[in-house]
Amino acid sequence: MTTLSLQKISSPLGRSFSISRGSKLSAETIVVTLEQDGKRGRGECVPYGRYGESVASVAAEIEALQVKIKSGLDRVALQEEMSPGAARCAVDCAFWDLEAKLSGQPVWQLAGLPEPQPLQTAVTIVLDSAEEMARAAKMTDGRLLKLKLGGREDMSRVEAVHAARPDARLILDANEALDGGVFPDIVMRSAKLGVVLIEQPFPAGDDALLMRRPPEVAICADESAHTSRDVQDLARRYDVVNVKLDKTGGLTEGLAMVREAKTAGMGVMVGCMVAGSISMAPAVLLGGLADAVDLDGPLWLAKDVPHGLKYLDGHVYPPKPELWG
Repeated sequence: MTTLSLQKISSPLGRSFSISRGSKLSAETIVVTLEQDGKRGRGECVPYGRYGESVASVAAEIEALQVKIKSGLDRVALQEEMSPGAARCAVDCAFWDLEAKLSGQPVWQLAGLPEPQPLQTAVTIVLDSAEEMARAAKMTDGRLLKLKLGGREDMSRVEAVHAARPDARLILDANEALDGGVFPDIVMRSAKLGVVLIEQPFPAGDDALLMRRPPEVAICADESAHTSRDVQDLARRYDVVNVKLDKTGGLTEGLAMVREAKTAGMGVMVGCMVAGSISMAPAVLLGGLADAVDLDGPLWLAKDVPHGLKYLDGHVYPPKPELWG
């Protein structure tokens, strides 16, 4: 018999994480533990208000599964039992981890993924003044930097960071906050400043503005992208899709979404919310199929979990079995 338990966790951040929608000083997550035959599998999720989720609502969704899991609900049946989102993500990833522990096979083998290798990850430079963002960029390891934008001074921010780190490739992410009127100019100017990707420039639902997008820089769907069912429509407007397990509802659907995106000819980024290494671990494995990854979540925590992921020189290393998978 499989049993389920959960823990609500508030993890202080080492510094404020600021984007166009606001700032936060802690990561609010839920860790699910599934136990069977003396083995334990874990999964973590980030309830996200942008998608109508809260810690309380997600915890209630998870707790409602307890009887069904005791009665034999498995990972495959879970896909129909729960909707995509944070709650299913934590349970799905816990099932994968438990299966690995019970079978003695790592998740990457069970899922048919490439053998894990260190991956270059984007590292976020949060929204601030141009001077502060340039200073942060100088202090940041790695050569793939993700700049949070959202205001009139955006190009000054990009120019300042490029001047501080001319060796770095840049991703711009305004979290739906760019002005459609100036967007073509931003794209053309950014292409000369080391920018290789722009994420979700406009609000989800306003994607039609991208039907005539400038070709100089690839455009990536984030808030508009949730599951594999979205991919064919997104492919008409975007070049790349950001696959986040908290949105897909776990690794199972994340795998399907990556494969659907590749079939549609889209580039793939595997991204994350701000969370610890339990949340990040399955995404690191999935990142073996991606063109780029943005998996720096644990770097923002004041303290990560034991056996947390290793980060070095802008790379994230595969999880150890003691952590996940």
